[in-house]
Amino acid sequence: MSTNEPETYSALDAPEYAPAQFVRWFREVAPYVHTLRGKTFVVGFGGDLVQAGALNALIQDLSLLTALGVHLVLVHGSRPQVNEQLRLKGFSYQFGRGIEPTSPEALECAKEAAGEIRLDIEAAFSQGLPNTPMSNAHIHIISGNFVTAQPVGVIDGIDYKHSGKVRKFDLDAMKKIISHGAVLLMSPIGFSPTGEAFNLAMEELATSTAIALSADKLIFMTQNSILKDLQDNVITEIAREDADNLIRQGHLDEDTACFLQHASNAVKRGVKRAHLIPFELDGSILLEYFTHDGVGTMVVEDTLDDLRPATVDDIGAIVSLIEPLEADGTLVPRGRNVIERDVEKFTVLEHDGIIYGCVSLIPYPESKMAEMACLIVNPDWQGSGEGEILLRHAENKARALGVKRLFVLTTRTSHWFVKRGFVQGTINDLPAEKQMNYNRSRNSLIFIKKL
Repeated sequence: MSTNEPETYSALDAPEYAPAQFVRWFREVAPYVHTLRGKTFVVGFGGDLVQAGALNALIQDLSLLTALGVHLVLVHGSRPQVNEQLRLKGFSYQFGRGIEPTSPEALECAKEAAGEIRLDIEAAFSQGLPNTPMSNAHIHIISGNFVTAQPVGVIDGIDYKHSGKVRKFDLDAMKKIISHGAVLLMSPIGFSPTGEAFNLAMEELATSTAIALSADKLIFMTQNSILKDLQDNVITEIAREDADNLIRQGHLDEDTACFLQHASNAVKRGVKRAHLIPFELDGSILLEYFTHDGVGTMVVEDTLDDLRPATVDDIGAIVSLIEPLEADGTLVPRGRNVIERDVEKFTVLEHDGIIYGCVSLIPYPESKMAEMACLIVNPDWQGSGEGEILLRHAENKARALGVKRLFVLTTRTSHWFVKRGFVQGTINDLPAEKQMNYNRSRNSLIFIKKL
């Protein structure tokens, strides 16, 4: 049986529901939740999302983000609906991707389609049935004439008629609305000071809105317009310059190139992050934000993984990484006071503001040796070479200090170090100071690497 509903899949479809797993997940997303409040997200989606029946699921997820303090701006498109209106009225002309002339008849179709979708969005946000994600949501959604538009004009001899582009925004009014917790809804119709209406491209309107508001995120909900590598794996993060290079190569399909170009333009002009997210995946906007790698493609000015020296503000995050390994005996208990005392010896691995790895380097200058300790990567974020990154950093830092040999003490990860050039040593190989402090009851194995 065929329906208009998109084929989706959900975490709730898992064969077993484990309360402990839910609690663990809820605790793991806490760092992301802390960073949400007060952030501005501009979310753009086309009429294809509405046509696919994915609007209600998206609204439910967006209502959760607003409950967590996100300032939300929605920008919708209506291209498939406009084309359907044109067809029903007997016009053979159809809008494709990119800017095209808009006749007076097509403008009327655009108005009708935009009005219909705007009402559908307002209705979706008004849901409040018990035992549904929208229960007790009480979200106000406000739309209006916030966009001043101007005609595209005549280009290369072609009169684009009622096709327009953004001239300016009523930013004071827009900021006031979102600061009071309401959702701002932008339709792809703009008005000139003379009262004329112009048909706007959703992608350009969303990008211009994000730039004007200095948004934290521009999010495009797309259909099959995320980047993948040669092995068909999603490219979850790409630097803006690399995105521009891909576009110039000309191998991307038209839709992906269009979305990627707007995402790149937004980042270039100050938007912190721009995302291409597949709307056919249920909960994709939540998965993109609340998981380390996400499910779409994120465009950034530079890659977000960052190694940096730890500060006192990172102590809590370091403790949270270390405590589980202390509890199971992998690491010797240190205590928060020890970490506070030695915080300058730590380096942290950070992704988009979340610390998910650390390593400590303790030098013994007289012996030209150094101990690498607390090399930890959050278990949920392992598998992409993060441990290697921390190891190389520790080795380079040690070399810069004149260290000739790097050593580690371990009870459970000896094979990992052996594969990376460490050889087993004895207590007598350690610096004299470390020999005196060696905990014989743990009987840790000693591995040394020449630098």
